Formats: sequence, C-alpha cells, structure tokens
Amino acid sequence: MNAGDRVRVERAGVTNEGVLMPSTTSDYLVVKLDGGYNVGIERDEADVDVLETDVYDIEEAQSESTTSEIAFDDDLPTVSLISTGGTIASTVDYRTGAVTAQFDAEDVLRAVPDLAGRANYRGRVVANILSENMTPDVWIDLAEAIEAEIEAGTDGIVVMHGTDTMQFTAAAMSFMLDTPVPIVFTGSQRSADRPSSDNVMNAVCAVEAAKADCAEVLVCMHASESDDVCALHRGTRVRKNHTSRRDAFETVGAEPLGEIDYETEEITFRRDHAARGETEFSVRSDLSDDVDLLKFTPGMDLDAYADFLRGQDLDGLVVEGTGLGHVHTDFIPVLEELVESGTVVTMTTQCLEGRVCDRVYDTGRDLLEAGVVEAGDTLPGTAKVKLMWAVANLEDPEEAMQQSLSGELTQRSVPWE
Repeated sequence: MNAGDRVRVERAGVTNEGVLMPSTTSDYLVVKLDGGYNVGIERDEADVDVLETDVYDIEEAQSESTTSEIAFDDDLPTVSLISTGGTIASTVDYRTGAVTAQFDAEDVLRAVPDLAGRANYRGRVVANILSENMTPDVWIDLAEAIEAEIEAGTDGIVVMHGTDTMQFTAAAMSFMLDTPVPIVFTGSQRSADRPSSDNVMNAVCAVEAAKADCAEVLVCMHASESDDVCALHRGTRVRKNHTSRRDAFETVGAEPLGEIDYETEEITFRRDHAARGETEFSVRSDLSDDVDLLKFTPGMDLDAYADFLRGQDLDGLVVEGTGLGHVHTDFIPVLEELVESGTVVTMTTQCLEGRVCDRVYDTGRDLLEAGVVEAGDTLPGTAKVKLMWAVANLEDPEEAMQQSLSGELTQRSVPWE
C-alpha cells in the first residue's frame, strides 16, 4: 500500500474510498475522497483494501503544480498581489495531503492559473496569519505596503485576506488611504482542495476589479451560491453575514456598489463611486489602540462593566446599543462619566438595518445629554475602526463620527430591494 493507490478503508463501521495521500504521521491515513475532500482516519483497527495501485502520480502532480513563469507584457496593466494569509491562494501540499497557503505572485499563479494573461503581477507578503489573528499593527504594515506599490506605479491592488475579519481590514484601509487606484480585498470561504471552492472565481474577479475605472477600497466575493457573478462591496459598508456560504458578504442597507460577470468579465457599477485617478494619493496610518467596542445586552453585569471601563483610560468607546441606540438607564451615568474624562463615546445599533436616532425616546435623549455621539447607520465594527483612526488623526473625532468620511455613513436610510 503506497501513496497514490486507490483504497477502501473501513473503521468503526464507516467506509471511505479514495486515493491514499502521503501522511506526516504513522497514526493516521489521509484519503482523498472522490468528491475532492481529504479525510484523516486513525490507523488503529482500520481495515484497508487496495483496490488499484498507482492510480495517481503524486510526484508528477506536485511537479506540474510548481512550474510556472510570469511573462511581462507591455500591453497589460500591472496588478499588485498582497497577501496577509487566508485560503484564497491555498493549494494541496502532496507531501502531507494538507492544504497550505501560498503567497508570492508565482505561488498565486500556480494556485490560480486562470489569472495568467490578465495583468502583469507583483507579489508582496505582509503577513502569514489566520484572519482572526489580525491586529492594528498589521493594518499599518498593510497600508505601508500599499503605499509602496502605488508609488511604484501599480495600476491596481488585490489584497488576499482571510474572510473572518476582512471587513475590518477593508474599513481600516478605507480610512487610512486616499487612493487613486482600486484596492480590492478578496478571499475564499472554501479551500482549494474542495470541489466547491470559490478561490478561482473570486481571484479572477478581484483582478478584473483592480483594473477597473474605480478608486475605492472594495471587497470582491461571490454574489450568489452559483459561479456566475461577484459582488463589489464598498469597504466600509460590507459585512460577513454567513459563516460558510460562498455569498457570505453583503452590503448593509443598499445594493452592492457593483458586480462582475464571471463569464463575460463585464463590470457594472450600480451606484456612485470615485473614478480612477481623481483622488490624490495620501496616507494617514496612525491608529489609537485605546478604543473599544461594547455590545449592550439585557442582564449584563452593569457594575462589572462600569469598573472595567473606568480602569481602561480609553480614547474612545463604540457602544452597540439596542434598537435606535439604547442601553439600560442605569448605565447612562457610566457613559457620561467616560465622556467627562475625555473618552469619545459613540452609539451604533446592533440591528442589521436602520440607523441610530436618540431623539425618539427618553433614554436616547438622556444619552445625548450625557455627551454620547450618534454614529447614524455606521456598522459597529466599522465605527470602531473609524474611531481608532479619527482619534489618532483628527482634531475633532466626535464631529467626524457624525460625518461620512469614506462612505460608511449614509445621509438617510431608504428602503431598497
């Protein structure tokens, strides 16, 4: 029995059939099922039958997957591929049977060969982390990397990012950078070894978006469960609304800024957007580390949270309140105390649609009297990133939280279909 053999493995009443892959441990077998998934099976008490030998030449597959060249074409635009980690350019490592992340331009083209011939590529690695490990320090490094690429004359940028915190990083770049070219975030909900992987379509559409007549920070992901259209979401209005669906990302409160037809590569913008080259490039990447986000819920220990907040010496606090932007009446004096100590306190809503309006009920009016600032329909996560940036860069962050700086706050909420 060797790697590359077709096997049937029975253990604990479960039968799996597929191609035996190399394994890094003697305790487990790794089998690639016919559907494309890898499964690990404990060798202990496993009954293995070899159905066919050498059905898959793993060495040849590995050799083929690691040979590619990037040819420069004067007629093509240049797109910078910047990696922070995630599964968008992951491939199966046939030495181990595991899925590994790939990073430089050559690696990305090996993982997504459909990108070849669409642009000239430059690759840059900013981080190699799971997106839940993203930090403001990495945001600053990313902004500096984007600055270097734009100053080098790139025509567009694609940032490969894990999906779990992509919306936060996209929002950070929206505030930190005034860009003359598209900055397009993309990722994949499902890794390359899965038959339903979305990495190829998302990467191709992101590169096409990076070549478009647009100068905004965008998130490019599947618009539906089908492989037909990718949506282009503004970086400050997007939210991941599903854990695993390929169309997990949505623009909150409006339709996406635009879309890309995967088959025709036609790009359609639905709403007003900044055009390529009309914005003068600038970078203000300072961030405050002393900004927090607090979600109010019924039954929370108000005294414990009050003691915690008093001990933090915060520059800013974003409150995710109920409905129109409310908290328990007994918590209002705590927020007032923070405001009086110099903390910028701003109110958002935990509702998925609509905006804060603290002039309707007594609680809201008391919050305004306490100095809490309304953030309109700014998404709570975006509001935190915005306040981190505003405190570090603007003279009046309170005023900024009530204004739209990068499309994060609409003037009024209107119904849409």
